[in-house]
Amino acid sequence: MNRLPERDAARRSARPARHAPRPVNRAPARAELAERLAEGCRSLNLDVGFDERERLLAYLELLQRWNRVYNLTAIRDPSDMLAQHLLDSLAVLRPLEEAAGRATAPRVAPGPCLLDVGSGAGLPGLALALAWPTLEADLVEPVGKKAAFLRQSVAELGLAQRVRVHEGRIQEARLPRAPDLAICRAFASLNDFTGLIEPFLTPETVVFAMKGQRQEIEAEAAALAPGWQIADITALVVPGLGAARHLVELAQPTRTGR
Repeated sequence: MNRLPERDAARRSARPARHAPRPVNRAPARAELAERLAEGCRSLNLDVGFDERERLLAYLELLQRWNRVYNLTAIRDPSDMLAQHLLDSLAVLRPLEEAAGRATAPRVAPGPCLLDVGSGAGLPGLALALAWPTLEADLVEPVGKKAAFLRQSVAELGLAQRVRVHEGRIQEARLPRAPDLAICRAFASLNDFTGLIEPFLTPETVVFAMKGQRQEIEAEAAALAPGWQIADITALVVPGLGAARHLVELAQPTRTGR
């Protein structure tokens, strides 16, 4: 029988098995995302507590899991999702809080109510509700698989008392409460958006749209229906995102008898 030289035998026996499974440790990845989320909130000057951040990460994990099957978003990488979805949504939290604080009409609930039109996977409405513990939200989404994801997320994340999902077009929605705030993200032109939500608004409702380039906003502003105006444009700096982001506040037409 041929025997291997001692040195070669020792060398071969010391090699790890070629197909031996390597241990997988996912904790560092989540810890890294948690730190990036905390840093992002600090950069945005947001006081988002630990529990709220943990639920935001749980939402991100749900989105990743559903996205593998239902293709809810083209973004797959968790780090990219954090910047382009979560932090992008949280970047409007402070302006919306300030707008809610300007309201003079009495509220029927402790916190304001947000109408999110074309919510998609819950952006920004669901993310804002997770970070803003007193916020109520009505999420309107016509695509069935996305509405199903929203309902599951609301149930799993303990938001059923504050967040409602309306599957269908905004024209068909039956809102239990008039919104104090209305918003859309990557939904429609400013003119189409304002025309669709107008029946649901009160004179006190503050209307926002999340947009990209300022040139896009200026072009859409020229097509607004008579009476609607741009009240303010805020440039947003989203941590980890180099693309241009702006928050547009829209002023409603002055109406009598409302």
